[in-house]
Amino acid sequence: MAAIAQSTPGAIAVNIAVLVGYRLAGATGAIISCIGTVLPPIVIISVVSMFYQAFRDSTIVSAILKGVEAGVAAVIVDLVIDMGQVILKEKNLLLTLLPFFVFIANFIFNINVLFIILTSAILCVIQTYIKSKQGGTFS
Repeated sequence: MAAIAQSTPGAIAVNIAVLVGYRLAGATGAIISCIGTVLPPIVIISVVSMFYQAFRDSTIVSAILKGVEAGVAAVIVDLVIDMGQVILKEKNLLLTLLPFFVFIANFIFNINVLFIILTSAILCVIQTYIKSKQGGTFS
């Protein structure tokens, strides 16, 4: 299910397609452009899923996926470093400590990721509310 969610076009792509389709051909254009944006990835995933066993057993595909895995790991490390630098520049205690607590909660205590995300969001909303009442600035 996660693979399907990651391979489908995002909300921005679909929204832009619908907007352009609507401006060019009205409601019919909006519907057709939405289908045209969403349909190709669904067809591709369907074809790949039909041949999943053959792909899985292929040594070439396995080697390619290992290479992609290494590339994805490098991109994630780069993003963590970039985000960490931005967070440290803000000098925001919650944002500085939150990644460490999230890691500990998930990796050590095996707390559900959904609960961690909801808790983090609530904490950040509370912090934003408190800062807005104090007249704080947001960067």
